[in-house]
Amino acid sequence: MDDIVIRAMAKWPDAPAVFGWLSLDRRGQWRIKSPAGKGPAGHGERIANPAVNDFIGRNYTHDGQGRWYFQNGPQRVYVTLDYTPLVYRVVATRPLCFETHYGVAAAPLEGVWMDEAGNLILRTGLGPGLLLDRDLSRVLDALVYLDGHAIDEERMVSLMDPADDAAGVYFNAGAASLPLARMRAAEAPERLGYVRVPQPAAGLPDC
Repeated sequence: MDDIVIRAMAKWPDAPAVFGWLSLDRRGQWRIKSPAGKGPAGHGERIANPAVNDFIGRNYTHDGQGRWYFQNGPQRVYVTLDYTPLVYRVVATRPLCFETHYGVAAAPLEGVWMDEAGNLILRTGLGPGLLLDRDLSRVLDALVYLDGHAIDEERMVSLMDPADDAAGVYFNAGAASLPLARMRAAEAPERLGYVRVPQPAAGLPDC
């Protein structure tokens, strides 16, 4: 967290939190609430300024309730999540290495799930995150059997069926080989311990 932010928190410890103004989409883009009629419905306008994006990323964390927020000076700005609190990108393939949507190296790999749409959700030491959709093709070789052999085409096709339990399939990232599990998107917040749409405590304003 930036020093200037830490100093502001100490100087104004009781700044009210903000809800509903900042969101994170499935591509790892920050979006800010916009006037009606601007930006994609329900998403707001994408924040395009690199310096602002970097500042948010450096000061992005979560509380003990699994609510993720951006510490903007003394004020917490809670983030509405399209899916997961992090979006992971592939930065190397041999071995597989990932980073967050704000550019921080992500390790160790602790769990891998596939949802009903074929998306991959990873959990690393930084938290749970959706693998960026355009990187899915770069990790298909990591889907293997227990003996390390790549799964065949027939098994790959069967994984696209949400009813398939992924039994016997592993995700081999090089540094770690973990069993692939199934999880429906709607189950992810409860199972992985995060809140998609943070809300203020009863009786408190949402600013």
